[in-house]
Amino acid sequence: MKKLVLLTLLIGFISSSQAQIRSVAFDVVTNQINSGVALPAEEPFYIKGALPRDIEYVKVKVNRLGKGLKQAEVYEWKRAFNYEVNQYELFIGEPLKSNTNYDFEFAFYQRASVDQMTEIKEAISKNLSSYIRANFEVTASGIRSSNSDQVMIAQMNQIVENGLEDYRHFLGRDFAGFSDLVRQKLAQRNKLKLRRARFNILGKNKEDNDKATYANKYIIELEESVENELGQYLSRSLMSLVDIRNISSYPTEKKPGVLPLNFGYGAFAVKRHLSSTEYFNGPYVGLSLPLGNKTFKRFLGNASFSTGVFLQNFNASTGESISGPIVNLPIYAGLGYKMFNVMRFNAGAVLINMEDSNMNTRTDYLQPYVGMSLELNLWLGFNNRR
Repeated sequence: MKKLVLLTLLIGFISSSQAQIRSVAFDVVTNQINSGVALPAEEPFYIKGALPRDIEYVKVKVNRLGKGLKQAEVYEWKRAFNYEVNQYELFIGEPLKSNTNYDFEFAFYQRASVDQMTEIKEAISKNLSSYIRANFEVTASGIRSSNSDQVMIAQMNQIVENGLEDYRHFLGRDFAGFSDLVRQKLAQRNKLKLRRARFNILGKNKEDNDKATYANKYIIELEESVENELGQYLSRSLMSLVDIRNISSYPTEKKPGVLPLNFGYGAFAVKRHLSSTEYFNGPYVGLSLPLGNKTFKRFLGNASFSTGVFLQNFNASTGESISGPIVNLPIYAGLGYKMFNVMRFNAGAVLINMEDSNMNTRTDYLQPYVGMSLELNLWLGFNNRR
């Protein structure tokens, strides 16, 4: 038994050490992945592809068919410094489910030109300025806003994000939003006191024009604060989206179903009609039904419901025979947990059939048992959807 355990552990170690991560290719010209063959399932893999000219950054979204876009896994590749390379490589670290369809979105970016940077900055600045001025109204009591400061900050942040939808920061940083300095500048308007009736910059008298100019000066200062923070974020070159390639409802390979077979050694205690508690132990064989897929749910994947039979009957010290119903062998069932990849600890109950010497009858009893077993995956070929 000990030699069998050591041999199984050695085989498992050699197999795992020789395992290699597979690679699949994406052809951007034909928009085909893995040459039309189903993708690897329940294991990480690489996606490789030829790098189009001037492309600096590649992003891939992987989403299981029927799931929301927010649940998509995102993988990224960026050219390292100025090294000349002709291929990108993305590590798909989250395994795909067996016999399941996925959507893929490949996005290709190049470094934005000086003209593009100037254009995007001017466009966002203009939109922010228009938003600020559309929200303010000058009244006799001060500058009134159509929205609260919090709402204005949120909406200005959204204007920036919308304007950069087809761009990505070179360092991968998202726009963090406008700072507390902008919030303080927004709050400052509440301290401005304009005591005349409603007026505008084209007021009828000099006093009204002075107040309108004073209010307009505040708005200009707010616009400058906003533009300065936008400029800080855009101080480094952006990468602009060049092309998007989509692959819809692409299948993964079907993993063969397995039937885990257990060979082990277990023990149980019996009191019943015996003069004292006696302990019995012996070899058993059985099957395990995993409670989950180990690739995606590690704990449930290692846990299982196990059932089988002891390979022998037992005799008490007083002569009573202990067997089992149906197959004339003790039958066990319980929960198990897999350890060290091949060893499984089991605990549950064993159904025994025991002789009653006083009444000359036999009765079935449930007794607790524990056991340790080797687990081998056999009977490959069941095409289960997992």
